[in-house]
Amino acid sequence: MHVRSLIIVLVLLAACSDGKSANSADRDSLTERQRDSILAKSRIPGASGVGSAMRAADSTSARIRATDSVSP
Repeated sequence: MHVRSLIIVLVLLAACSDGKSANSADRDSLTERQRDSILAKSRIPGASGVGSAMRAADSTSARIRATDSVSP
């Protein structure tokens, strides 16, 4: 009988949770772009590659927007 009530309590608790963990990354106030920008400016080896990737992504996005604005 105790096992049955324990199972019921566990099922109810699982149903009430939203499935998300409340870790520090969820509460971070910086956007991914802001974090990447800070990383790109750092002296960490390979950090300049992050900046290059961001510029390439921006260039691609700009080309896509330009193409979309020309299309009927």
